[in-house]
Formats: sequence, structure tokens, C-alpha cells
Amino acid sequence: MVSISNGELTVVISEKGAELQSVRGKDGHEYMWQADPAFWPSHAPIMFPICGGLKEDAYYLDGKRYTMTKHGFAKLCDWQVEEAAADYAVFALSQKHEGFPFDYIFRAKFALDGNKLAISFTVENKGDVPFWYGIGSHEAYATPGGLEGCTIVFDQEEVLADYVLDGNLIKPEPVIMAENAKELPLKTEYFAVDALVFPTLKSRAVTLVNSNDSHKVRVEYPDVDVLMLWTKPGADYICIEPWSNAPDYTNTDMQIEHKPGCICLKSGESNTVTHTISFIA
Repeated sequence: MVSISNGELTVVISEKGAELQSVRGKDGHEYMWQADPAFWPSHAPIMFPICGGLKEDAYYLDGKRYTMTKHGFAKLCDWQVEEAAADYAVFALSQKHEGFPFDYIFRAKFALDGNKLAISFTVENKGDVPFWYGIGSHEAYATPGGLEGCTIVFDQEEVLADYVLDGNLIKPEPVIMAENAKELPLKTEYFAVDALVFPTLKSRAVTLVNSNDSHKVRVEYPDVDVLMLWTKPGADYICIEPWSNAPDYTNTDMQIEHKPGCICLKSGESNTVTHTISFIA
């Protein structure tokens, strides 16, 4: 485990998956779900090189078929601690996979600034051929007192178009949950099937408000278009997940270059995606 702190927040990250484990405020409040295995034994896995599911757990690139299970493999790997200071840490991964046999370096940087934690994902293509990938985060925030005391507040008024999951895929026609909405009071019934999938929001920040608790969490995600919300019914957490790509549509052609939100990196190129989490007492 690697711990970073700045007097406002103390953050713990595991080398396994470069996974965020804990965020405590100076008042001792724990903001993160603590991975009760009775519901879900994770905290905040990193999604790479794909977010969500692919049709047939596979994709095609240049006529070749590559297999990749839901959410990719990075969350299962042991990462190298490349840098560690008092208030930031950098983890690196270059492990290959049968579904992603490319030369790359993936760095995840966790940096504190006051009550904010900035998480930056940088992928660099070290090889001679281009590749495509998706990237995202899966942080689970504790909801003391229960999920149904919580509300997601959007930065802008939204048409809440949920693309409903069908197994690991999503249907191409959304269900409209609300129009001209700035708030979504959370209900357990929303997650009876799985997650809420919002790939068409205008907002690039949301705030989690809990009527049972004075603490809030604000997630800003300027670099990606998809927002997922997920929990296990009965558990006291909600995942707020900024992703570059949504799960495959049921009618996908499985060509990775056609998949919305996937990023193409040519030889020698790099790309950084950052989201910032404010923990508000």
C-alpha cells in the first residue's frame, strides 16, 4: 500500500491494480466504500483497455480478433510504484495481455491539492503500430444511512437518457428517466438489472449529496463523455464512474475503431485523461 496525505486528506492506494482503497478527511470521515465481500469486494478498480463489456468478449482490429473480458485486465495486475512523495504517487503498468499485445506504458497519478484528489491516466504507445483502447474509473463512495438518502446533482439540466443493459451490452434505444433534471434521487430499484448508463449528458461534473450525512463528493470528468452509476442492491455505496467508452451496443459490428469513445494512439503518441474528486466536509 502507498499512502499520501496533505493535512486535508489521507489517501491509500494499493499496488494491486493501482486501486484507490481509502480517502479520509482530517475529521476522520471515510469517504470510500470498504469492500464488504458480502456485496462487492472492491473499492475503485481501473478500467483498461476497455470499459464495460464487449460483444462476445472480443473486438476486431485490422482483421484480427482479440479477446478481452469485461473492464479489461489492468485491475488484476501488480503495478510498479514509479514515484511516491508526501502528496502524490505515480504507478506504472506495461504488462501485455492476449487481448492487448501492444507495447505501451500506462501511468496512473494520484495527486492531492487541498480537499481534491486528481487522478490522471496517461497511456503511451511505445511500439511501432497503432492501437485503440478505452479507459475509465470505478470509484465506490460510501453512503452512510443507505443509498435512498442520496441524490446525484448534475452541473447542468439534463435529459436523463439511460441506455439499458442487456447482459454486458447496452440497447441502442434509451429509456428517458427524466427531462430538465438537475437532480437524480437514487433508488435501489434503478440497479435491479445493473448500472445506469449515461453517454449523452451535457454535465462534466456531478455531486453526491447524502441527506443522512453532511459530507459530499464532487466528481469532475472533463475528458470523457460517459457516466455510469452502479451499486449492489442492499449495499451502502454508489459508484460514480467516468468512462471514455460505454459498453458495446447489442448491434455493434465489433470493430474497435468504430466503437464510440475509444482512443487511438499511433506510435510514439500519448494521451492523458484526468478526473478530479473533491471531498467536502
